[in-house]
Amino acid sequence: MKFEVQHTDAASWARAGVITTDHGQIQTPIFMPVGTVGSVKGVHFSELRDQVKAQIILGNTYHLYLRPGLDILRQAGGLHKFNTWDRPILTDSGGFQVFSLTGIRKLREEGCEFRSHIDGSKHIFTPENVMDTERVIGADIMMAFDECPPGQSDYKYAENSLRLTQRWLERCVKRFNETEPLYGYNQTLFPIVQGCTYKDLRQDAAKHVCDVLTRLNDGGGASIGGLAVGEPTEVMYEMIEVVNDILPKDRPRYLMGVGTPQNILEGIERGVDMFDCVMPTRNGRNAMLFTYEGTMNMRNKKWENDFSPIDPDGCDIDRIHSKAYLHHLFKAQELLAMQIASIHNLAFYLRLVGDARQHIIAGDFVQWKRSVIEQLGKRR
Repeated sequence: MKFEVQHTDAASWARAGVITTDHGQIQTPIFMPVGTVGSVKGVHFSELRDQVKAQIILGNTYHLYLRPGLDILRQAGGLHKFNTWDRPILTDSGGFQVFSLTGIRKLREEGCEFRSHIDGSKHIFTPENVMDTERVIGADIMMAFDECPPGQSDYKYAENSLRLTQRWLERCVKRFNETEPLYGYNQTLFPIVQGCTYKDLRQDAAKHVCDVLTRLNDGGGASIGGLAVGEPTEVMYEMIEVVNDILPKDRPRYLMGVGTPQNILEGIERGVDMFDCVMPTRNGRNAMLFTYEGTMNMRNKKWENDFSPIDPDGCDIDRIHSKAYLHHLFKAQELLAMQIASIHNLAFYLRLVGDARQHIIAGDFVQWKRSVIEQLGKRR
């Protein structure tokens, strides 16, 4: 993998760049739709390509390990062949899901024992077998296995958790360097910066990740994890600044699981290059649309006889269908409503980061951001 910073904003840390993988290029800043089990919920890949203009999607190690399982993925030739997505894929390590979805888990130095949320069967994730699993999945970008501490953890817990994550990272790097990709194209490992909301822990974690990146030599970047888990947004922004002040400027930075359109613009201003979140699809399935003029609840009666396009500046589907029609579909509990809303929201998120990129290149990103950010959060 290669990363080139093409433009840096003079008034902020925002930058426009390009990531090159064996499955194609990714223009940054970028939003990555979440395809947890090998699909982005309710959206065909043709729509992801043509309407959403997605350049990279996510898969999740925890979910794909449990179902369809590694044997099927190996027989298929990896996730790209299995689901037919021919552009880059990034896989989360499954750490967050192990700590959030599985009620019963045992954490120890070796790894984490957990029970499947599907059938209750027992499993263990270790840094080594997670690296092996991500090799089988075959994503272009792999995440290291980490512990995701609760957002309001006390200092002692956060420190112990970070030390464990750092020891696990060393084991991930060793296993990654000992193994080869299975399907004839390169893979890259991203370490994850943890440390909760404690400045000194975040700094320590970022410095350790910098050291690890020098030993990987695969052109990979760094992920910022453990944010947007209940802490105030101002604290999240502070932690991004603390970490990005240390992370190398010639590597991409990925803010995991964030967030609203406003969060994304604030992250871009602070030097983040990559984002993912389930919000556009999850909120879309619940009738909430994001637009530059604010959010819309499509179940509201006010849209009942509004025959204007869903978004006149949006994708083809936005321009073809009216607000009244989408309102009707939601009221009728028609599945197509969730599909249209998901496509709209994903296309809007990709348009948002694309517009941000253009303004970074033009040199007026901060002024543009200030002109749109307040309206983004309003309810229409």
